[in-house]
Amino acid sequence: IHNESERKFSKFVRVNCSAIPETLLESELFGYEEGAFTGAKKGGKKGLFEEANEGTIFLDEIGEIPNSTQTKLLRVLQEKEIVRVGGTKPKNIDVRIITATNIDLEEAIEKGRFRADLYYRLNVLPILIPPLRLRKGDIYDLSIFFIKKFNQQYGRNVRDITSEAVEKLKKYDWPGNVRELDNFIGRAII
Repeated sequence: IHNESERKFSKFVRVNCSAIPETLLESELFGYEEGAFTGAKKGGKKGLFEEANEGTIFLDEIGEIPNSTQTKLLRVLQEKEIVRVGGTKPKNIDVRIITATNIDLEEAIEKGRFRADLYYRLNVLPILIPPLRLRKGDIYDLSIFFIKKFNQQYGRNVRDITSEAVEKLKKYDWPGNVRELDNFIGRAII
């Protein structure tokens, strides 16, 4: 989406929302002003939204962000501006937001874990990707993709995967989804 858009020459910023501790998430996304908290850098720090300005920010595991951050994210979507932690002046931003999650956001809304208004703001063009266990016909192509990746990473020259191996892979249900296949091919290459 980013590479085929007018934003392709601007930054693409990836954020794994579940990997950033809840206490740091807001300052990482929106930045902070000098003196906002103990240990804040002199001069403050740009947040990831500012880094992605005029480009794209990809918020992976969006369903894991706390309600307080959801409120601020909603403001970003509605007002197209951010306010750094400890700051008072809004900064205008122009950023495309792409999100992903493996949880059912509609169910999270019912349980009060995700804001309905944020969901409807984000849910502009949903792309539902079924789990690997429901699209086993993709296993060969994904395996080739991962083989190429690991060839580069480990300096190997594996060219293909046998049809017998693919058939064995198709018999497995892949509870870890595509990431599990990625790790499996990586182990095989190693």
